Amino acid sequence: MLEGRDAIQGDLDRLERWAHANLMKLNKTKCEVLHLGQGNPKHKYRLGGEWTESSPEEKGLGLLVDGKLNMSQQCGLATQKANRILGCTKRRETSRSRKAILPLHSALMRPHLEHCIQLWGPPT
Repeated sequence: MLEGRDAIQGDLDRLERWAHANLMKLNKTKCEVLHLGQGNPKHKYRLGGEWTESSPEEKGLGLLVDGKLNMSQQCGLATQKANRILGCTKRRETSRSRKAILPLHSALMRPHLEHCIQLWGPPT
């Protein structure tokens, strides 16, 4: 809605004034807009005198999110990384015993698979 667009633009203008007052430079080329939801009118916003670009996806705190809040690409990347680690441990570890593999799995692969898992599915 137009009121929301004006509020966001006002916040960006205040951010620009704050940065200027505190002698900080914003890297405006790194500032992008992620439009969320279906039917979003995808308004344009300015930061200073420059228009911000739209982005199809953004990564923040290690989490990759697209405009539909779909995290399947994030899950795919985590799976690929875990599979690469599994391949390395298979090549390096001479013993295939559960006793040797389980600590490696817990220490190396599991953190990648569990990263942001609370956002991927409903709580149990």
